[in-house]
Amino acid sequence: MTGSAVADLLLAVDGVTVDFDGFKALDNFSLTLQRGETRVVIGPNGAGKSTLCDTIIGRVRATDGRILFRGEDIGRLPEQQIVARGICRKFQAPGVLPSLSVADNLALAARRDRRWWKSFGFGIPVGERAMVEETLDLIGLADRRAVMAGLLAHGEKQWLEIGMVVATGAELLLLDEPTAGMGPAETSRTADLIRDLGADRAVLVIDHDMSFVDQLAASVTVMHQGRFLKQGSVAEVRADPEVAAVYLGHAA
Repeated sequence: MTGSAVADLLLAVDGVTVDFDGFKALDNFSLTLQRGETRVVIGPNGAGKSTLCDTIIGRVRATDGRILFRGEDIGRLPEQQIVARGICRKFQAPGVLPSLSVADNLALAARRDRRWWKSFGFGIPVGERAMVEETLDLIGLADRRAVMAGLLAHGEKQWLEIGMVVATGAELLLLDEPTAGMGPAETSRTADLIRDLGADRAVLVIDHDMSFVDQLAASVTVMHQGRFLKQGSVAEVRADPEVAAVYLGHAA
C-alpha cells in the first residue's frame, strides 16, 4: 500500500472473528475503506452483514482481530465513544422521533452537546443550524421541514434517518438496508442520495437488492458464512461463478 493510500485509509476490519458459542458469525473477515469511498456489502441471509456493522459500532465484541478507525484500534471502546469518534449507523427500520418535526429531528441529531437539557429551549447554534439546512436540501425534505416525522411516508422516514446520520457530522456512515420497504421510485431516489453522500464521507451500505446495488455503482464486497468471498465492481461480482452459486443464484 502506498503512502497516500495509507493516509486515505479510514477503516480497517482486520481478521475479525465473532464467535457466538461456537457459531462464527464473522470468520477471519477483513475489509478496508478509504476516505470518501462508498462500499456495498452483500450476501445471503446469515452471511454476517449486520454482525459486521454491530462489530464496527461496538455493539458486538470481536473474539479475535482488530477494528481500526483512522489508525486507532476501537475494538474495545464503548459504542458511545465510537460514535463520538465519527462513526454513525442507520438501522433497517427508521428510528425517527415521530412527535418532532423533520427539522427538529435533524437538529437533535446535529447537537454536539448531547445532554438532554441542552437540546431544547436554548435555540440552535449557528453551525448546527447550517447543518440542518444543508441536510434538509440533501435529503430532499426542505419543503417538509415542519411536518411531524410520524406523518411522513415510509420512504421519507428512511431519508430523514439517513439525514440524521449525516447531521451528526460522522465521517463514516453505516447504512443497514436503507431501501427496506421501498418501491422502485423511492429506491432509485435513495441511490441518488447515497451517491451524493460519498464525496465528503465514507459510506458502508448493507443491502441485498441487486437493482439498488446496480444503481449505486460502487465497489461491492460479498460475504458468505461470515467470510470474505469476493470484491469488485457490480459487473465483476455478477460474473463470478462462486458468487452466483452462493448468492446471486439464490436471489434470482
